[in-house]
This record gives sequence, structure tokens and C-alpha cells, in this order.
Amino acid sequence: MSDTRFIMLGISLVFAGFLILGILGGPFFEFTVQVNEFGNCIDFTETGTISTDCGVIMQNKIIFFIVVMGLISSGIVGLVKGYRGRWDQDVKSDEMVGPKKD
Repeated sequence: MSDTRFIMLGISLVFAGFLILGILGGPFFEFTVQVNEFGNCIDFTETGTISTDCGVIMQNKIIFFIVVMGLISSGIVGLVKGYRGRWDQDVKSDEMVGPKKD
């Protein structure tokens, strides 16, 4: 991959991580507030209220957070690789493609 592709991939991964966190992270915030304030978790659905297990919800929250942080951190690694970019400059002359200038 060239340096530009690493930068584009990094930007895409960071954007996707923040987008997923923003869209799918809302319910976890709601349950975190319920645990901190009340000590129990209640799921409000259209059919009524359901008491749920807070431990399972917090475990799902941690797994979700790890996945999102994995996306964002892999994007940052791609950005750093693209910024440092030595791949395009370190191509040997016998490996170059295109017209040769002798």
C-alpha cells in the first residue's frame, strides 16, 4: 500500500469507530446512568418495563468499548504509518514499474 492509502484507511477507520460509538453507544450510556444512580437496570420497551441484569449489560458495554477502541486505534496506527511513509521512497530501482530512465 502506498502512503496515501494508509492515510485514507486510517481516516476511514477512525471515522467508522466514532460513528459506531455515536450511533450504537446511546443505550449503554442510559444503562450506566441507571446503575450509578439507582443500582438496578430497567429496560424501557414499547410493551412495558423489563428488569434486566446489570452485570450482563456492563459486560456487553465493555466488549462494545473494546471493539470501538480497536477500530479507532487501528485507524491511528494507519495514520501514523501513512504519515511516516517510507514505502514510496524506499523502492529499489529494479522493482520500479514504468519507463526506465537510463
